Amino acid sequence: MPVSRLTCPVLETAMTTKRPPELIVDPADRLRSSSESEPPPPRQPKGQKPTPPPRQPKRKPAAGKKRGWGKRLVMWGATLAVWAGIAVAGLVAYYAHDLPDIDKVTAPTRRPSIQFVSADGQVFAAFGDLYGESLDLAEIAPAIAQAVLATEDRRFFSHFGVDIFGLARAAWANLRAGHVVQGGSTITQQLAKNLFLTPDRTMKRKVQEVLMALWLERRFTKQQLLTLYLNRVYLGSGAYGVDAAAKRYFDVSARRVSPYQAAVIAGLLKAPSRYSPLNSPEASHKRAVEVLGNMVEAGYMDQRSAEMAALGGAAQAVKRAAPAGRYFADWALSRLDGISEVAGRDVVVRTTLDLALQRKVEAQVQALLSGPGAKANVSQGAVVVLTPDGAIRALTGGKDYDDSQFNRATQALRQPGSAFKPFVYLTAMEQGLAPQDVYDDAPVKLGNWSPGNYNGRFEGQVTLRHAFANSTNTVAVRLIDDVGPGRVVATAHKLGITSDLGRDASLALGTSETTLLELTQAYAPFANGGYGITAHGIESITTPDGQVLWSRQGGGVGKVMSDQALAHMHEMMSAVIGEGTGKAARLDRPAGAKTGTTQDYRDAWFMGFTADYVTGVWLGNDDQRNEMKKVTGGGLPAQLWKSVMMAAHQGLPVHALPTPDLTPSTMADTEGTAGGMVVGGNEGSGGDPVRAIGNAIDDLLGSIFGR
Repeated sequence: MPVSRLTCPVLETAMTTKRPPELIVDPADRLRSSSESEPPPPRQPKGQKPTPPPRQPKRKPAAGKKRGWGKRLVMWGATLAVWAGIAVAGLVAYYAHDLPDIDKVTAPTRRPSIQFVSADGQVFAAFGDLYGESLDLAEIAPAIAQAVLATEDRRFFSHFGVDIFGLARAAWANLRAGHVVQGGSTITQQLAKNLFLTPDRTMKRKVQEVLMALWLERRFTKQQLLTLYLNRVYLGSGAYGVDAAAKRYFDVSARRVSPYQAAVIAGLLKAPSRYSPLNSPEASHKRAVEVLGNMVEAGYMDQRSAEMAALGGAAQAVKRAAPAGRYFADWALSRLDGISEVAGRDVVVRTTLDLALQRKVEAQVQALLSGPGAKANVSQGAVVVLTPDGAIRALTGGKDYDDSQFNRATQALRQPGSAFKPFVYLTAMEQGLAPQDVYDDAPVKLGNWSPGNYNGRFEGQVTLRHAFANSTNTVAVRLIDDVGPGRVVATAHKLGITSDLGRDASLALGTSETTLLELTQAYAPFANGGYGITAHGIESITTPDGQVLWSRQGGGVGKVMSDQALAHMHEMMSAVIGEGTGKAARLDRPAGAKTGTTQDYRDAWFMGFTADYVTGVWLGNDDQRNEMKKVTGGGLPAQLWKSVMMAAHQGLPVHALPTPDLTPSTMADTEGTAGGMVVGGNEGSGGDPVRAIGNAIDDLLGSIFGR
């Protein structure tokens, strides 16, 4: 039996071809340095399925971990987004809870407009907010809307109330400039701010502005928003809306403005005061040229048209005269508080002011204070000009209204000095004395008080006429001691002094304070025949369309002095200008006056009248510790009074003073009008004890029961 051959493939192969055993290398081992102590993985026996490389299983968990982190990031992002949304919603709710009612957007809230008109019909002052006609967008000249859009918000018709691109552009421009040169607010945002919000620069106000803008965009069309903006935006000088601005600056309706005028109006939106054509014509023109350039860039006009508009535009600005009568307007405005018919309404106040005379008075005050007044250390002055019936024709309360709005004609209480003496002498005339009566100009002592004369001299026996004309203090003190301070106070109040007055002999030298307007008012009876008046500046008040709301009815308090006393006062007051302390004020027509100078040259007055005007002048300093350089009433005040009166009387014929005729028949008709105890002429020192006792009793009774 043949022997079968046994074969072993493995051995056969090994015997026929001797190969080195196959080396299996882990890829990770290729990077392992020879210095690492970890031993190589053991080899697998032959015939056994090789196990995966030991590092391969570690890579699979790493991929899973990355996928886990991605899921976590998504979850975290979603969570943050939810919380961010909650935070934004809470922020919006916080800032939106006190937003104003948007339904009131078309209900304007503003101060009533008050215009003051002079006696000849010129508007010289305005208060409150001035609105023009509320025009539809189609009625407004197209150039206005184009100029506004080109300058303020070119993307107005494409954004949703907030212009993201505009904000980015403004931020980039401001970053490059290093300061704010552009704003990113849209017209809708400006409308929200102007109509509903305050101008405060706070985060709350800015957030509310954005919310209101989004709300407005949802409630109104773009045309409605633009129309509302143009009719309500503030454009300087109290003007709200383009129609009011067109009328204020150019005296035309917004329907008919030119492209240049439209550019001026649009330019005001950036800074109404700085670019006002009334206050700064050059700055206004420069800004208008910039706006015209914006209109070219926006495609609303070509370059040549813009250049032509800019070239001829300056001539279109209204040349308005410098403001005048602002002190008077402030005073007149305060008078409206007592007139209920005008409360809350737009009104036109027709006044008694003579605007031409007012300008002259203001110019003369400034000229005197800037020239000789400055050399004499006089910094302020005030002037009041009345007609004999009390109508105020001119009133200025200081050197420069822009520097100080304090009205020294109506608000400043100052001692009148010897300008108060007419009330002392009038009281004496009513008691039966006459200008020819003689008093003693000699040292006088009342208690611890020993007043002297300005010149330090005494003349002895003098007539009352002479003493009045030369402002002799000793005689005035003796007179008030004779007639009684109480009677003098009553006389002054009867003629128009409303301030409290002291009841002692020093009153004769004007130690009690009063205002210039009061004192001028109290001098008016000397010019009108002896009738008391009330100074007034308002004749009537109407609505803008002419409906009369209030008109002045009568005035005055009737006869306040006897004809005989008035005639005596005319004689003495005329002597002041003719031969006394007021010679520097002599006019080309009959006049009466009195000078006044207070202690240490703190105040200097000149008060006087003709048959046509009553004028009071005061000069001094606000700080009474600052003395003038020996300025008396017969000096600079007399000179100013004369220049003012010459301007007031220009073109008027000469009229005699209304001096009563003192013939016997006339005197019989007016006998007893003085009303009081008649005292005969006194040629002594005024020391009659019986008279003094009687006066003391009279003053006591007057203080208890009044007069």
